[in-house]
Amino acid sequence: MWSWLVVIALFGAFWFFQQSAGTSTPAVDYSTVLQWIRAGKVKDVVLKNDALSGTLAQPQKIDDASVTSFHTAVPKDDRLVALLDDKGVKIRVDNDESSWPVRLVMMALPWVVIVGVWLWLQRRAQQMMVAGGGPLGGFLRRGRKFERATSSKVRFDDVAGLASAKRDLSEIVEFLKAPGRFDGLGAKVPRGVLLVGPPGTGKTLIARAVAGEADVPFYSITASEFVEMFVGVGAARVRELFAEAKKTAPSIVFIDELDSVGRARGTGLGGGHDEREQTLNQLLSEMDGFDRGDLVVVIAATNRPDVLDAALLRPGRFDRRVVIDLPEATARRAILAVHTKDKPLAGDVDLGQIAATTPGFSGADLANLANEAALGATRRHADALARADFSAAYDKLVLGDPREGKLRPVEKKRVAVHESGHAVVAWATPEAEPLSRVSILPRGMALGATQQVPPEDRHLHTRTELDARLVVLLGGYAAESAVLGEISTGAENDLGEATRLASKMVAHYGMSEALGPVHYDVQEQHAFLGQRIATESGTSDATVHAIETEARHLLGRALAAASAVLTAHRANLDGLTAALLERETLERDSLEALLGPRTARPDVLPIQAPVPSTKTAQS
Repeated sequence: MWSWLVVIALFGAFWFFQQSAGTSTPAVDYSTVLQWIRAGKVKDVVLKNDALSGTLAQPQKIDDASVTSFHTAVPKDDRLVALLDDKGVKIRVDNDESSWPVRLVMMALPWVVIVGVWLWLQRRAQQMMVAGGGPLGGFLRRGRKFERATSSKVRFDDVAGLASAKRDLSEIVEFLKAPGRFDGLGAKVPRGVLLVGPPGTGKTLIARAVAGEADVPFYSITASEFVEMFVGVGAARVRELFAEAKKTAPSIVFIDELDSVGRARGTGLGGGHDEREQTLNQLLSEMDGFDRGDLVVVIAATNRPDVLDAALLRPGRFDRRVVIDLPEATARRAILAVHTKDKPLAGDVDLGQIAATTPGFSGADLANLANEAALGATRRHADALARADFSAAYDKLVLGDPREGKLRPVEKKRVAVHESGHAVVAWATPEAEPLSRVSILPRGMALGATQQVPPEDRHLHTRTELDARLVVLLGGYAAESAVLGEISTGAENDLGEATRLASKMVAHYGMSEALGPVHYDVQEQHAFLGQRIATESGTSDATVHAIETEARHLLGRALAAASAVLTAHRANLDGLTAALLERETLERDSLEALLGPRTARPDVLPIQAPVPSTKTAQS
């Protein structure tokens, strides 16, 4: 690079001296030159571009100095040549033909510099790929993405819940602490562990806890950070990461979001896909390079194990899969205790009750819930977090912020009727989840909400429960039709959810007598094409039509059941509607006082009762 700079400097100096050549004569004002010409004191001149130089017939005084020649800048003056000719001055025109090499060099110089710099970068990039060195290699090393923690302060005790995951990972800890114990028996502890689970369930935290328990260095990186603009950089970073980990072995390498670089190969169309596949190949090669003496364990996390390349999951690589699932009620209470240990709680706060009302929440969701409750308590200048703060935080996270503006009285009554229909049907159906709250305060995209909370975490749903869920979902639709005489657009979300559930009952769960116990791979309509996507199972149009017909039949039965319930309990429906219009929000205690104890009414239900759901029926 220095040689290129020297060449550029030499060309610049050459050009400067060429431009300054012939300017040793003194500079004179143009007006003075005109006076000399008119007085006949100029013998000859040379015109060169916009400059004029000449020789005087006799010496003249300029600033107490005697001069016989001069030069000056010439403006656009059409009279100059005529004046010179009239005074008999000899005129010579210099076309600057002798400077064409300089002009050629100056025109070519920028292109020479650009090509030179490009060749230099290309050569340095090649050196970096081969040896990992050079200035560009130094740049990439300075920009490396992985982090190293010499010792993690997180322990298993700091991770609430995840008991089964801790049992599986405790073997990894023992292997890193005492590898000889396993070698003596010829046992091979998995060197690759894949953590699978929804976002926010604590996959990164449990990986750090493994490093903390084993007291070994912990290297972490997000898989997408391997892939860069330059082809081959991702593979180089994989090599660098594993080389560092092997130097400090025993150690743990944690790769988050593995699916961003570990997707099945052969689907790329060039560009970044080729770089991603090169990075994946290098990762596979590095994991194959482990021998019995390498005390490096690779832990990866993903929430899309279905898209991973098969070579990653074969024995010898990520051969152990640990599921990090959503926490159960007991684990949710423990997680809430962790996130509220530094927060003062009021006497009416029951973490067990909060945990029971948050099924489907991940650890990150619970942390966010506690933080939102703390922010709410801060806004009202309280000294401790109260139960109302957690309720407001739950509403904010699940339903959204309250809307600005108010509903028109006619709209408010329709929303009250709609939500009362959901609530009365859920109350009158034995298999339905118990009511927790009914509100007609607009939040987020919903004008109202009927919240149901299952008495315990459920992992399977029966046909009776799913049938009941359909009835509850259509309760608002039936109430609007029965009380107000016509339906509105407020039932759109309910109808969408009910249709999806009925379709799954028929096509996926085998809960249709007409189609039988068969699973049909029928997908929903494409968001852009507006048509159904062809599936691998080759479901025919006739079968799709049969599924739609049977789903419509289930929805018709559910609507008839909801209408029957509301007819039998019309007094409760009207009373609850009036209470909602007056108080806008009714909690569980108020609902029980208004509706009374739940009683089974199988005689009015053409189908069986409601289903367990963590979702909220809303208009």
